[in-house]
Amino acid sequence: MPHPISTLGAVHTAISVVTFAAGIVSFVRYRKIDPANRAGQLYLVGMLISVFTAFGLSSTGGFNAGHALGILALLATLGGLLIPRIDFLGRARPYLSQFAFAFSFFLLLVPGINETLTRLPASHPLASGPESPLVRGALGAWLGIFVLGAILQFVWLRSQRSRA
Repeated sequence: MPHPISTLGAVHTAISVVTFAAGIVSFVRYRKIDPANRAGQLYLVGMLISVFTAFGLSSTGGFNAGHALGILALLATLGGLLIPRIDFLGRARPYLSQFAFAFSFFLLLVPGINETLTRLPASHPLASGPESPLVRGALGAWLGIFVLGAILQFVWLRSQRSRA
């Protein structure tokens, strides 16, 4: 029988789903996560809350890889916010900032993919754990989507710079 989800786990999952949706909306509408618009702001707040609620969750009873990824996602998000203020980075600032936000979005789903595949459907989960070929394949596909998305985002940012 799969592990039951706690109340904190359900709250964390709901916040993470809203954060994921805000990131998708931001990428679709604006082709980037922009802290100046509502979707970007919701993403940033959701990311913060999602990571902090994850610290109350642990199937291993202590600090785990998901917690480490959460800290890395927060650092990437912070980098995305701070990079535009670092003058010596020059014209690379928008690229680096958006890469940092996109990387935080990528990291948001790494534990989410594992948790989803090892918990659903509740009666007979699709995967047995993080070492499962299905989990590894899904994470590999997610990495491919991230790399392709980052390349497309860089191309789009460059075209925007050329128009200005």
